[in-house]
Amino acid sequence: MRRRGSGGGGPVLGGRPRIQVHAGIASALLTLSAAACGPSAPSSSPGGDETRPAPRTGFSVRYEAPSAPDRANAAFLRGRRVLEQASAEANAVGRAGAVAVVALSCAGEGSAYDPGARRIEICYDDVAQERELFEDARVRPADDEVAAVLAETFFHEAGHALLDRLGLDLGDRAEEDAADQFAALMLIRRGEAGERQLRVAAREYELSAAAGAAGEEETRDEHSSDLVRAAHHLCYLYGADPTRHTDLVGSKLLSRERAGRCGEEWRGMRAAWQKRLA
Repeated sequence: MRRRGSGGGGPVLGGRPRIQVHAGIASALLTLSAAACGPSAPSSSPGGDETRPAPRTGFSVRYEAPSAPDRANAAFLRGRRVLEQASAEANAVGRAGAVAVVALSCAGEGSAYDPGARRIEICYDDVAQERELFEDARVRPADDEVAAVLAETFFHEAGHALLDRLGLDLGDRAEEDAADQFAALMLIRRGEAGERQLRVAAREYELSAAAGAAGEEETRDEHSSDLVRAAHHLCYLYGADPTRHTDLVGSKLLSRERAGRCGEEWRGMRAAWQKRLA
């Protein structure tokens, strides 16, 4: 569950209330500001180590000691290395300055980016919440689905961190949409595995909407509705490679009319992020 609120001197930004592109497409994103922004390997420290100094640049991962109910969730997150892999990928395409990526128990508040503290918080309890959502939909085991959603969550928050670094004032809804776009770009960049994860993330939004979470938060949340976010993800996926995702066209979330515009939507949002990161 991504949250909003305040802390560290600024508003907390985030987004989930509570998925093989051809080589040319993938390499185009990979080369974004490659000369100026070389990769910086993320660090990972033992749980509870809050005294380790932050690196001078890049996303770096550390784990805080979990609360008793979150021990299994923390072990899952650490064991799957979701944050380490995603941080390394984000470091390879954009320089956000020094951003701490902290895994911790949040007591249901949800993952978020705090611009005042320059840190991304990924919540152990999100693991249990996402697992429950998929298992209620009869997806068992849901390990891969949970990992996919957490990767998409991290990339969304990393998008906020990059926009913060650039000093762009897009407005609340536009920034949330841009962060979602960055998440889609980064997952599509992973190839076939990332495409599957983007589908899973879209499915999570659909399940969340069906569970009623989107309707409850719509009046106070700066994000697009869950169904709109799911539709955007699927449109970018189809637009990036229509030949591989024909099954999406004509579905509840992707009409044939919109599918005809998805190539343009994909190219437009990719170009916007390329320009920002360059």
